[in-house]
Amino acid sequence: MENQTNKLKRGLTARHIRFMALGSAIGTGLFYGSASAIKMAGPSVLLAYLIGGVFAFIIMRALGEMSVHNPQAGAFSRYAQDYLGPLAGYITGWTYCFEILIVAIADVTAFGLYMSFWFPNVELWVWALSVVLIIGAINLVHVKVFGEFEFWLSFIKVATIIIMILAGIGIIIWGFGNQGEPTGIHNLWTNGGFFANGFIGMILSLQMVMFAYGGIEIIGITAGEAEDPKKTIPKAINSVPFRILIFYVGTLFVIMSIYPWNQVGTHGSPFVLTFENLGITAAAGILNFVVITASLSAINSDVFGVGRMLYGLAEQGQAPKMFTTLSKRGVPWITVLFMMAGLLVAAYLNYIIPEDVFVIIASLATFATVWVWIMILLSQIGFRRKLTPDQISKLDFPLRGGTTTSVIALIFLFGIIGLIGYFPTTRISLYVGFAWIALLVAVYYLKGMGSKKAG
Repeated sequence: MENQTNKLKRGLTARHIRFMALGSAIGTGLFYGSASAIKMAGPSVLLAYLIGGVFAFIIMRALGEMSVHNPQAGAFSRYAQDYLGPLAGYITGWTYCFEILIVAIADVTAFGLYMSFWFPNVELWVWALSVVLIIGAINLVHVKVFGEFEFWLSFIKVATIIIMILAGIGIIIWGFGNQGEPTGIHNLWTNGGFFANGFIGMILSLQMVMFAYGGIEIIGITAGEAEDPKKTIPKAINSVPFRILIFYVGTLFVIMSIYPWNQVGTHGSPFVLTFENLGITAAAGILNFVVITASLSAINSDVFGVGRMLYGLAEQGQAPKMFTTLSKRGVPWITVLFMMAGLLVAAYLNYIIPEDVFVIIASLATFATVWVWIMILLSQIGFRRKLTPDQISKLDFPLRGGTTTSVIALIFLFGIIGLIGYFPTTRISLYVGFAWIALLVAVYYLKGMGSKKAG
């Protein structure tokens, strides 16, 4: 029984892990959300994505250093506990769970809206219920089946982006679908210049850009189920940020070259416009299919991520012990059912709560993403402090520059929190975020977890 309740099955390959991170980070943020960042920065948003990509990579390498050295279920929550203390691990784990639940609720709702494009007469709750049951069933089978499903969903999404970039290059250079008239790339500087809203516009867009990279930290969650963590995790970490950067920067470069940046998003999705420009009349339908796979992929990753984090928290004595119960296939099935129940209740609430109220709740996700990243970097600094110089030199996958690199990234992330507080529309997420942290601290001490040793 001990063996049954303590061992996750190692069935995720490098291919699975790589596409899980891509699937989690490339979603509606790219397909629809990038338009608002473009409006804020103009063409210089490309520079913002480059800067953001560098710091996303530093965060991933910091997490990778610890994951390869000590692969654990619930990864960064466990590292926060081990290197910063039980309270830090508790807050980080539960904040991540709440963040991902909020994101998953939005994706379940989005799935219903996307399906209504084809089936306008079907009630949205039918799609919400269907997707939760389907994704739940996939997460209850062997982890390898989950990984395979996630691979193909992400593959469709990634393939579409590549086609989009290639099609855009065809329009830019040869004028495909544009009566043979190449558009060139002059739109990048002819509508107010590259820094159309000044250098400050590019800086202000960074908070939206960084949120677009949210989700890549799921690689750390996979550590407990990777087939060979010492090989698969470094491969996944080294390739994913670069690929995400190419997809984001490449896509936006193409879109802003073909269309003036100040028209992007004003006449529909940039993706639809690009496909229509190629003479593909079914562009809206094609895009709808892709965003449906994007939302399925995101929900799938979300259910996996929360389930494994709750499993890790339960192992540490910071969540109900029943969350460590595994099926014969090595799946923490109670955590999957818990996530499904949360999604069903939350999806229902999402339909009855006014949109502005839900936006206030959902804004916590932005704060929580940055919080988790900050804790990853602080954990890496704590991890290094427990090692001797000789042990540091023998690390299998070290973060280049060590703690100095982490400190630079921390300064950047605190700057992002400052930007969140700068805008009245996003400032609410700081109030809600700090209230959430205060609530967790209160629960931690009221339940007497501070005096218990994690198991």
